[in-house]
Amino acid sequence: MPALHYLTSGESHGKAVTAIVSGVPAGLTVDAGFIDEQLRRRQGGYGRGARQRIESDRVEILSGIRGQVAIGSPITLVIHNADARLDDQQRTPPIHVPRPGHADLAGAVKYLSTDCRPVLERASARETAPRVAAGAVARLLLRELGIQTFGFVRAIGGREWPGKVSEENHSSLSAARDASETYCPDTAATSEQVDIIRQAKVDKDTIGGIVETHVFNCPPGIGSTMDWRDRLDSKLAAAVMGVQAIKCVEIGLGKEVASRPGSQVHDPIEWDRDRIDTHSLGFTRPTNNAGGIEGGMSNGAPIVVRAAMKPISTLLRGMPSVDLTSGTAAPSAYERSDICAVPAASVVVEHVVAFEVARALLEKFPSDTMDELRNSFDAFLRVARALPLSPPRATLA
Repeated sequence: MPALHYLTSGESHGKAVTAIVSGVPAGLTVDAGFIDEQLRRRQGGYGRGARQRIESDRVEILSGIRGQVAIGSPITLVIHNADARLDDQQRTPPIHVPRPGHADLAGAVKYLSTDCRPVLERASARETAPRVAAGAVARLLLRELGIQTFGFVRAIGGREWPGKVSEENHSSLSAARDASETYCPDTAATSEQVDIIRQAKVDKDTIGGIVETHVFNCPPGIGSTMDWRDRLDSKLAAAVMGVQAIKCVEIGLGKEVASRPGSQVHDPIEWDRDRIDTHSLGFTRPTNNAGGIEGGMSNGAPIVVRAAMKPISTLLRGMPSVDLTSGTAAPSAYERSDICAVPAASVVVEHVVAFEVARALLEKFPSDTMDELRNSFDAFLRVARALPLSPPRATLA
């Protein structure tokens, strides 16, 4: 099992959703208020449905801490569902007409049933709440090492904010994002995105978009090139693609690399002695097309992960489908849902990215306690900073 791991359980209308996080070093302060704030962000954003007015997500920590401090054992994070009605078959009746784009049809066939209800309850994005909680714990760990994350909405329905994110401006952009109804750090783009979502609601349709996460101050060498399963980019791609409704994941320049020559893709390496005390160890890049990852390892530049979210599968106007009990054509039914959940997806993606970076760090620096982790991390940086000043090593004749 990896050094840091989590498992989620629970269904959309069950009594609770849960994450069990193992491998957290003892001594980490687990701030429940910080976790609750991330859960609140996940519930927000223009275009969310009625359920967000019912739920008021707060984490309950059942194990793994003493006086808000991790003790080294698995941390159990529980988020109770206010709308717990899975066992009430009058309120959650069987669904025999699968919704196009959802897990309904594939899940019903997989479990040899004509009732889509059980699989849609687990396939629901409600399951992302405990993933955000687990990711928030990871962010608390990363903060102890000076590593920061910033997630936001890049585009909704084709209206994209073209601005640039940097280590210097991400704090001010974070405040602008938090003031935005769509979690986009730009007033004009936010206004147009709100209009797009509003029109989709009028049309009884749904809308998707692009979300983006940046990780700052991750030093070079996190991840591995020795085994494809240990590559940081493959882990990030798998985690983000595992978020409901995500259909495409890009790191750095992404698919654009296919249309450019190498001279316009690869980032030149420069050396700045004045920056040797930073996490980049003094190595700088005029561009970051690689998105902070080369050869499956972080390279000291900000890690940039982008994801495309499809429109929500549940449409107010329904879509053509088939009744599984009769084989006849029938319109898909409406289950309470969102018009647009792109803002929420930006929060989920930020937190699964944070978890994978924290996991990779603990694989490089296995530690039972936070003191051990800080000492190992600092020792690595200290030795790495000396490398550019060291004489070349002798080679065998």
